[in-house]
Amino acid sequence: MNMPNLDARLLSVAKFVRENAFACDIGTDHAYLPVYLVLTGRAAGALASDINKGPVMRAKESVAKYGVSDKIEVILSDGLSGAEKYPVTDVIIAGMGGELIASILDGAKWIQNKKYRLILQPMTHAEILREYLATKGFLVIDEDIVVDGDGKRIYQIICAEFSGEPEAYTTDELYLGKCNIAKGGESFIMLCERLKKTNLDIKKAKGTAGQSTETEDGIIAVADKYLS
Repeated sequence: MNMPNLDARLLSVAKFVRENAFACDIGTDHAYLPVYLVLTGRAAGALASDINKGPVMRAKESVAKYGVSDKIEVILSDGLSGAEKYPVTDVIIAGMGGELIASILDGAKWIQNKKYRLILQPMTHAEILREYLATKGFLVIDEDIVVDGDGKRIYQIICAEFSGEPEAYTTDELYLGKCNIAKGGESFIMLCERLKKTNLDIKKAKGTAGQSTETEDGIIAVADKYLS
């Protein structure tokens, strides 16, 4: 079957989409992910949304090219605005910073409902996103770590559903993920190594500037706990 080739990151995101879902892909760009979900039968239909006109045009071209215009709607929208008008079941927000993802979710109170599943892939600040989910009553039901590009890129994927009950997180769990810690494995060790290296670099720069490195020291200690 002719379909888009997804990288390891998006394939991991796709596996969290429920069978026969109506997926909503925020920041869709070329709409390759919703096209893949529909063509493989994973999703019964999809909404592809982007805030910019260029990606919306590219998404419409992809939808037409792969012959799925009857199953995928493409819209120009800011975040989740307008998505509530569609029969959405699974919300995907991938490739954005954790702070931005949290802001998008916070602007759509309608997703605070047990019928929706969130599949989130923060490029940065996964800890901020996890803290938001925990305080707003979203339960993280599964996570994944994807190592791509010969270890050059490490991605965290977070799958959550609304429970209505705030959840407590330790610092370890905010940065590394409860499910990831429980699973362990080689990719988890690589995530810890990346977390340590990133904060060692920040610590060095802040130390040179005479700034406090207390935050970085704490994060490095978190990583070291699982590397020792």
